[in-house]
This record gives sequence, C-alpha cells and structure tokens, in this order.
Amino acid sequence: MIEIEHLTVQFGGVTPIDDLTLTLKSKISGLVGPNGAGKTTLINVISGFVKPKSGSVRLFGENMLGLAPHRRQEWGLGRAFQTPRIAEELTVADNIRVILDRQRTSRTEKNRRLAEILEASGLSDKASRRGGTLDGFDFRRVEIARALAGDPRLVLLDEPGAGLAHEEREQLITLIRSVAENHDLMVLLIDHDMDLISSVCEEIAVLDFGKLIAIGPTQEMLADKRVQAAYLGELELT
Repeated sequence: MIEIEHLTVQFGGVTPIDDLTLTLKSKISGLVGPNGAGKTTLINVISGFVKPKSGSVRLFGENMLGLAPHRRQEWGLGRAFQTPRIAEELTVADNIRVILDRQRTSRTEKNRRLAEILEASGLSDKASRRGGTLDGFDFRRVEIARALAGDPRLVLLDEPGAGLAHEEREQLITLIRSVAENHDLMVLLIDHDMDLISSVCEEIAVLDFGKLIAIGPTQEMLADKRVQAAYLGELELT
C-alpha cells in the first residue's frame, strides 16, 4: 500500500507537487495526468531522488523519507525508468546478474533466480545478447527484469509503453499482469497510453498541476468528467 500525506515539492518558484494526499492499495495502480502534472516527480520522491519540502511517504506502513535511495532498494523498491538504464556492453543475463550479485545468497540460488526472471520476463532466448543489440521493447523488458531481481515489494514503472508498437504493447500488458499475479508485490504505473492503463490498472490516481483531482477504480475514473476535462480533452470514452 502506498500512502502519501500532505506532500509538497518545490523547485525554486515551481511547485510540481502541492499538498498531495492519496492512498493506493491495488496490486496494479496507475498515476495519470497531463505533462507537468507531477507524476514523475512523485515517483522520484518515492524513489528517494527528490527530497520534498514537507509531507510523508509510507509504503506498506513504513516511512520512506528517512531512507537513502539504496536503502529503499534494499527494503524492496524496484524501478524501471522511462529511459532504460542497462549496460549495453553486458549481456541480458549479466545485466540482471549485477542486481542478483548484491544479495547474500548462494551462487546456485542466484542462478536459479536468474533463470526464473529470464523466463518471467520473456528473455530466456536472449540471455546471451548484449544490451547494445536490443530493440526498444527488449530494453524495457530488461529494465523490468532488473527490477524483479531486487526481490521487490513495490515496482515503479515510468511510461513503459512509450514508443511501442501495438503487438509490443500487448506483450507488455501480459508481462505486467504476470509480474503482479505471480510475485508478491505491487506495481505503480505511469503512462500516457490510456489503453495500457485501462488494461492493467485496477485503480488510478489522476493528477493535475501537482494536485489530486480524482482517485478510484480505473474505468470509473476514465469516465469521470473531471478527468476528461483535465487530461483527455474532448475525447469521449465508451
């Protein structure tokens, strides 16, 4: 569960998060809103990369704001970035193994987990490929695989659907659902692709100018006139 209370972030005279309070409980939850709504800033606060002016962030009842980013990873916070951060000179397997090697388990257990993660992310047949030879979709799958390698309790996905073709997006939907169903974790997803959000998120929070304008079950929120006015413009949803 994610609990944000009275969170405010300021960058000089700009306030991208303005006294934000929200609670998300679903296995797959989403953050949506127009550009500049504060979505990425919020997950940067959750990740520890941005320090808020005030407020609190609790994950599964535990206060995160006093923890450095690497301590949050050790706690169980995984993240796949909007621009994938994988080592292009390493193989797919080694990109994942780098995360597994931080854990205090046997080599046998690490190898077992590596095989499991490669299978779960659909990358078993590409384990020996170097990162620099992958296409955009495989980059994103490696990012998700690396997040899973940290044995996370919460995975943050920042626009994983950006730039994907229709077939790739369908594969991504299947992967995200599988991650949530087969692992004891929660997924928080940011994306502008409403088909993706609608397909995987059980609930969403809608932000605009750093404030919460709506929160609730996904289909209900996407039909909300406030959401359409703030984010979807004149688009009518059926």
